[in-house]
Amino acid sequence: MTKLLVTAAIGAAMVATSAGAQQGPAGDRGGWMKDQTRQEAQQRADMMFQMLDANKDGVVTKTEAEQALAQFQAGGGDSGRGGGRMQRMIEQGFANSPSLTLQQFEAQALARFDAQDLNHDGTLTAAERQQARAQQRGQ
Repeated sequence: MTKLLVTAAIGAAMVATSAGAQQGPAGDRGGWMKDQTRQEAQQRADMMFQMLDANKDGVVTKTEAEQALAQFQAGGGDSGRGGGRMQRMIEQGFANSPSLTLQQFEAQALARFDAQDLNHDGTLTAAERQQARAQQRGQ
C-alpha cells in the first residue's frame, strides 16, 4: 500500500511539474523549472504511464488514473494545485476515451509539449511555459 501511495505521489508530482512551473523563492510562478527537451518529456510520459498502469496490462483507464489521484490525495499529497492539475489532466486525457495506450498517452504529452514549445526548437524553457500559460488564460 505504501509503495502504491509513493508511486501515485510521484506520478502526480510529475504531472504537476509538467503542467506548469513551480513557485519560485519570491512567489514568482514563472520560470523556476529546468529546461526540458522533447525526449525528456517523452521519457517522463513513459514513466508516468508505467506508474499509472496499476494492473500492468499496457492500458491506463480513467478509473486507474482517478484511483491514483484519490490515493495521492488521501496520503496528504495534494499540496493545493498539484491535485487540481492532475484532475484536469485526467479530464482532458480521457475526454474522448475511457482508456489510453502508451502510444496515446505519449502523443498527448508530446502534443502539450509542442503547444508550449513556442519557438519549436525541441526545448521547453521556463519562459515558454509562462508565455503559454498566459496565452491559455487569455483564451
